[in-house]
Amino acid sequence: MQCYFNGTLLISVLPPLLITEFVLGILGNGLALWIFCFHMKPWKSSTVLLFNLAVADFLLNMALPFRASYYISQITWKFGAAFCNICLFMLAMNRSGSTIFLMAIAVDRYMRVVHPHHPINSLSVPKAMCGALALWMLTISMTAHVFTLNHNTTYCESFMVETEPQRNLSWHKFAFLFSFFIPLVVILYCTIHIIVYLRGRQLAQHAKIKKALCFITVVAVLFIVCFLPSNFMQLLIWIKTQRLANSLSTSEICAALEDSTTLFYVTISLTYLNSALDPVVYYFSSPTFKNFCRKALHLAVEPSESTERRVRETGSQSLSQL
Repeated sequence: MQCYFNGTLLISVLPPLLITEFVLGILGNGLALWIFCFHMKPWKSSTVLLFNLAVADFLLNMALPFRASYYISQITWKFGAAFCNICLFMLAMNRSGSTIFLMAIAVDRYMRVVHPHHPINSLSVPKAMCGALALWMLTISMTAHVFTLNHNTTYCESFMVETEPQRNLSWHKFAFLFSFFIPLVVILYCTIHIIVYLRGRQLAQHAKIKKALCFITVVAVLFIVCFLPSNFMQLLIWIKTQRLANSLSTSEICAALEDSTTLFYVTISLTYLNSALDPVVYYFSSPTFKNFCRKALHLAVEPSESTERRVRETGSQSLSQL
């Protein structure tokens, strides 16, 4: 049996949060896609990864107004069961796509900094596009099951609490956890090894490199802050359901999980904030992107040629790549 909740707190908290994330995400990622498509030439393999991250973030944000409408309407879905599944699929696919491409970008940065002479660093743009396509196929294969979910006429949720413990950890929830913890381990590994590598070569005190080190650390922290709470709450709900199933009835289990489930829905909405903040990543990871934004704001363009030469001489030419 599934638990249904009235969501009184969600009705007041989530609409303004989702609308804010939508506005920031559409403006930031829309600008990023415009710059990538029309003002950033020639592309490099790292640009392909950044572009696909922007695509995932932009598509995710397209679904947020419908979720905001859902909560504004007292948790009543008004757009039909088919579009409910489409909306949930857009959220699941692009949330997972965002974390997977962040992981790929972290690996790219790690290889260019720690192993600058590895052949993978000279990957052509067409091959990078094929790699990005493979990552999209992986993401879709992990989330396509959303279309098989059943909903009643008004309730549109993919994370339902099952009172039977053996059914509560579904493939959907496993994919949700998997698409966070694997990228988290990889991102932390790459970030820590970059910092250790540059400190070992006594490069970390250089002003430019020191700023870049601070930035990649902040990116890793933001990834954890945005995604860890919802994954922690999902695990907590599963553990609590396992424990309560042996001592409480179905209605009592649902009542006991009311607060935890409400908090989970709030924290999963916070994951969308990462997509709204990713344009900051593009700003710091690409000199072309940064200079275009500075021109648009009528600010002085930063000189880059001498900096690039100096960084190239240290063997950390892609430190700024997320």
